[in-house]
Amino acid sequence: MKILITGVHGFVGSNLVKALSKQHTIYGLDIISPAKEGVRYTFSWDYLDKEDGIPEVDAIIHLAGKAHDTKNQSAAEVYFKVNTDLTKKIFDYFLVHDNIKKFVFFSTAKAAADKVEGVLTEDVVPAPVGPYGESKIAAEKYILSNTDLTDKTNKRVYIFRPCMIHGPGNKGNLNLLYGVVKKGMPWPLGAFENCRTFTSIENVCFAVNGVLTKDVPSGIYNMGDDEALSTNELIEEICRSLGKKAHIWKLPKGLMTGIAKVGGMLHLPLDSERLRKLTEDYVSSNAKIKKALGVEKMPVDAREGLRVTLESFR
Repeated sequence: MKILITGVHGFVGSNLVKALSKQHTIYGLDIISPAKEGVRYTFSWDYLDKEDGIPEVDAIIHLAGKAHDTKNQSAAEVYFKVNTDLTKKIFDYFLVHDNIKKFVFFSTAKAAADKVEGVLTEDVVPAPVGPYGESKIAAEKYILSNTDLTDKTNKRVYIFRPCMIHGPGNKGNLNLLYGVVKKGMPWPLGAFENCRTFTSIENVCFAVNGVLTKDVPSGIYNMGDDEALSTNELIEEICRSLGKKAHIWKLPKGLMTGIAKVGGMLHLPLDSERLRKLTEDYVSSNAKIKKALGVEKMPVDAREGLRVTLESFR
């Protein structure tokens, strides 16, 4: 196939190029356009408006977007300008080009729910909190309002809602947590038992290749590993990769909650919001995408994927 990937130079884009370029021809669309192994050519966004600007392709994978700013320093309009407006632009391009048969949009689990009670499935009524999730759900709504998901047309549209994606080259929260543990600092939140779904980049690449090459129905699909892990288990895996003994302190929850409140007033690293993010449950079901791909398990289990990621941090 000939595939156009937006945001091709990002973390997910770079890994998809490695996974897909062996069998497919890859073109990029990005704000920067250096030469990249596996990419025939990277175009700038203004090429979408040029006649014969971009070669004919069979599919588009839309990754370009404004990532979640954990420091909450980005203005809301920036999220909507990038996550919503760019999605409209590239999706309109897909709609008017009959030769492009498949469109894959990377949304986020946070577009569906900021908090999860039980297990998150695709039929949840979306309730995002904050401009990141809100801008992504606005993009989803635009796609859905212009798409027939019953597959009566010859075009297929896939909306992926991944939980936190990790892998070699990842520079997100997992990398920050790794740095803290590497310094030998004890983990003081051991009393909080939680379960979280993570997404190994290998499983992302497997799913994307699956929807591109198989007869998969259009629709919204959660993306995540088969197993959910607790933060304590994550700390243990990090320590194991470092050859260190895990120091997990089970300090009273009330004490840590109080410390977080004071931290918020004094603008310290641990505040109430960060405490919630570190200790909350967030479990997402990947049953729908596995059924669509005809598999019982994703190719990489959660712990194996984490080990690969953590080894790359070393």
